[in-house]
Amino acid sequence: MQIENEMLANEKDSATQLAVHCRGVVKEFGSGQAKIRVLRGIDLDIQTGETTFLVGPSGCGKTTLISVIAGLLRPNEGTVELFGEKTSKMASGKLVRFRSTQLGFIFQQFNLLPALTAAENAAVPLVVQGMSLSKAVRKASELLERLEMGKHRTKYPNQLSGGQQQRIAIARALVHEPRLVICDEPTASLDAQTGHAVMTMLQELASAPGRAVVVVTHDSRIYSFADRIVTMSDGQILSVQSGRSSQEI
Repeated sequence: MQIENEMLANEKDSATQLAVHCRGVVKEFGSGQAKIRVLRGIDLDIQTGETTFLVGPSGCGKTTLISVIAGLLRPNEGTVELFGEKTSKMASGKLVRFRSTQLGFIFQQFNLLPALTAAENAAVPLVVQGMSLSKAVRKASELLERLEMGKHRTKYPNQLSGGQQQRIAIARALVHEPRLVICDEPTASLDAQTGHAVMTMLQELASAPGRAVVVVTHDSRIYSFADRIVTMSDGQILSVQSGRSSQEI
């Protein structure tokens, strides 16, 4: 009995090291003859303490996969677990609350609120969690300083360039120190220096205990920041590559 308990404890400890656990994930769009299967039975584990890149040609399913991982899309088949919680089966209300505290998102569409300043936009996740606006804006402003956006913190989105708006979106994703950050082309609108600064921040977050970062990118300039590179094609995972080896799936 003691051995069994130890084995169960070890299995539980191992499970808690996973930020993302996907098994048999299928995602389809449309119906009947127009049905398209975008994800074809994805099995993927993402460890805490790591920055994982998803790469592959446009249309191979990368953005759909991170949307399913984030709970923005429900899989047609299979399961998704985040930090041991089966999010693919969560009720909608519980899933929204889970995302607001555990996840940060950086998507290609910046989705900034036009009536809010840069600092107020970056502070939104903290306000949603109940922090006062003034305190949230102060914390967001500190993060904007690190992204060289401090002097723009009182400007509105229509007064900012695309790259500047991207940095506001990045600050918004990181300000509440989420356990999992999911990024879709986070450096696409940034110059090389700023892109490296952003990836350094993301890597610092990922290396913290119990946290992880997932990045969809075509930007080969930032590949050196990846602990693992997952290559996708036609809705499937072709390979998982670390710094020293690659494993065919």
